[in-house]
Amino acid sequence: MSSESAPSAPAPKKRDPILLVDDEASLLEIFVSALSSEFECTTATSSREAEFILRKKEFKVVIADHLMPGGNGMSFLVRAREEYPHMQRILVTGYMKPEMLLRSVNEAALFRYLLKPVSLTELVKVTSEAVKLHDQSVAE
Repeated sequence: MSSESAPSAPAPKKRDPILLVDDEASLLEIFVSALSSEFECTTATSSREAEFILRKKEFKVVIADHLMPGGNGMSFLVRAREEYPHMQRILVTGYMKPEMLLRSVNEAALFRYLLKPVSLTELVKVTSEAVKLHDQSVAE
């Protein structure tokens, strides 16, 4: 087969960078497998590790678990809002009282929260919407 007849492969689509934060490595793996075809995924297993990563690289979206040892995801997302206002924030939680959830959504200006067990279809959809909102807020 000559090289002239071979179709040229399209350039690979640039994937948007997202950060996933959860102390459960198995859950991170599941999330990465669901999201990696659409997004460039970076993972952290603690809020401290995530804050270190955020200083090194820009992300469009951060998805953080609520309850983790060594600092909860909600506090991390509140700090992330202050330092990286355009980065969209998604909280994953197993349980939260409605009044606490409302306060959390306001304090961290969450894009969305997802209840465990998280539907992977919903995770991909919500992450895509968050990336679009990020791009709109940066363009303004």
